[in-house]
Amino acid sequence: MANILDQKPQEEDASVLKFPKEFENAETLLISEVHMLMENRHFISIKVKYLNNKVFEFFRRAQNERSEEEKELPQVFMKTLEYCDRFSRFKNKETIIAVRNMLVQKTNFHKFEIASLANLCPENSEEAKALIPSLENKIENDDLQKILDDIQTKRSFQC
Repeated sequence: MANILDQKPQEEDASVLKFPKEFENAETLLISEVHMLMENRHFISIKVKYLNNKVFEFFRRAQNERSEEEKELPQVFMKTLEYCDRFSRFKNKETIIAVRNMLVQKTNFHKFEIASLANLCPENSEEAKALIPSLENKIENDDLQKILDDIQTKRSFQC
């Protein structure tokens, strides 16, 4: 009977696109996509809080306790939202969709590579290959540069 301690742990290495089994069917999100989702959640929280203040004002005067809907979002949520706001490269839904679609249609890149390119927005192909080593033998520098230029163009024309 094999002991669980005798088994070798799986080596993970993003530079060669080797990820744990838990990530095989997982989708990657761009920081901009996470930002959009979190902004929507934050907006809903503010809206619910406002409506609760108006509708149930007389109940709260009688009770000092706060209901679940009124509680502040967790600090980790707010810090993550700040991070996403700071590092989000694309500011509107149309640009995010256009960049993702362009990367999916023009390349045969792994979903990790697509997210990395869109999140990092490297200026040139050498920088992209230094940051994402799995691209090294996958695409010529000139072809990669065209893709990076397309990303920068979409980024510069967003509202």
